Amino acid sequence: MPFSPEAGVLLIQITGPDRPGLTHALTGILAQHGVRILDIGQAVIHKALTLGILVELDQVARSSPMLAQLLLKAHELNVQVHFSASSPEEYGAWAAGQSRRRSIVTVLGPAILGEHLAAVSQVITAQSLNIERIERLSSRPALVLQTSSRACVELTVSGEPGDEAAMRAAFMQITHEHEIDIAFQRDDLYRRNRRLVVFDMDSTLIPVEVIDELAKEAGVGERVATITAAAMRGELDFPSAFRERVRLLKGLPVEALDRVSARIPLMDGAERLISTLRSLGYKTGILSGGFTYFGERLRQRLGIDYLYANQLEIRDGAVTGEVTSEIVDGQVKARRLREIAEREGISLEQCIAVGDGANDLPMIGLAGLGIAFHAKPVVRQNARQSLSTTGLDGILYLIGIRDRETS
Repeated sequence: MPFSPEAGVLLIQITGPDRPGLTHALTGILAQHGVRILDIGQAVIHKALTLGILVELDQVARSSPMLAQLLLKAHELNVQVHFSASSPEEYGAWAAGQSRRRSIVTVLGPAILGEHLAAVSQVITAQSLNIERIERLSSRPALVLQTSSRACVELTVSGEPGDEAAMRAAFMQITHEHEIDIAFQRDDLYRRNRRLVVFDMDSTLIPVEVIDELAKEAGVGERVATITAAAMRGELDFPSAFRERVRLLKGLPVEALDRVSARIPLMDGAERLISTLRSLGYKTGILSGGFTYFGERLRQRLGIDYLYANQLEIRDGAVTGEVTSEIVDGQVKARRLREIAEREGISLEQCIAVGDGANDLPMIGLAGLGIAFHAKPVVRQNARQSLSTTGLDGILYLIGIRDRETS
């Protein structure tokens, strides 16, 4: 809409090469004429500036030389300026729409390609959602793709999805076809105020199942690994499967436990994630169907606040094949999450739960942000969020933290 002296609202759009002092120079002209700013937004991509300023035009501003001064200053700064006007009624309708629900779509993976964003935006459009902002959270990538490369963009969308279940299914299909992850979250107060993160241990904080490693030491590796895989897929009752596996470890010397502990690495990104969370004041916990013998070492190494796992019975320097504590299955994990949240005085909406196996689903479903991490198919299908293309520190993107803020 062309500018007319009668219009009450004016959008000033400036595009061109960015330079220090540009915003000051243009807003200085607005200041001279006492103009009230209704909205403002600016983005710079590869030195190219896009600046929008929405202003109210009263009688004084309408009759002033402000527009001519802006045009002259834009010419001096080697940028382009465009004016478009709206009526008070059009502005009112637009302002009322700003109260609509907003959600965050996070797209991450080794690289973000045009086909990825085309597929994601197609789903967003099909749900009658509007993309209002796109921001890069990852560091700027090198031109030559590295094996450790990662990329992440965050899209803010407004509106209510027409069919959220269908939208999530469409996003999951995209992740199956491409090497990316897609997360969809409501952009509310809780998302910006998480306070607790709890993790499964085996295949989450560490890249192995400890009980399988112990079984190799005991010479029953294949038998235990078969039971473990079925339990993690949800095909077996976890407590029964757990007892069966532990009994197969009877007679294993403590020295074997120490050898296993010494060779287990951390999951990629675990140290960066935990150290960042601690610096931000988050509490962390391990809720594991594994063993405290290994969880305690991990807790001390990473500075974890809470640990709940199974106490492996050891007598006369060897494993007895029994546990001396309540078996930590899925329901126990969920109960412990509730207890920790109550102890910390926070709501479950402020909690994040991360795991890979079927016995993690209860706590994943209970937490405000539940994440299936490099998970089994049944877990990915039932969790609201899933990460499979990054290390554990990819979780930082889901809480809106940029790479430059943690380097």
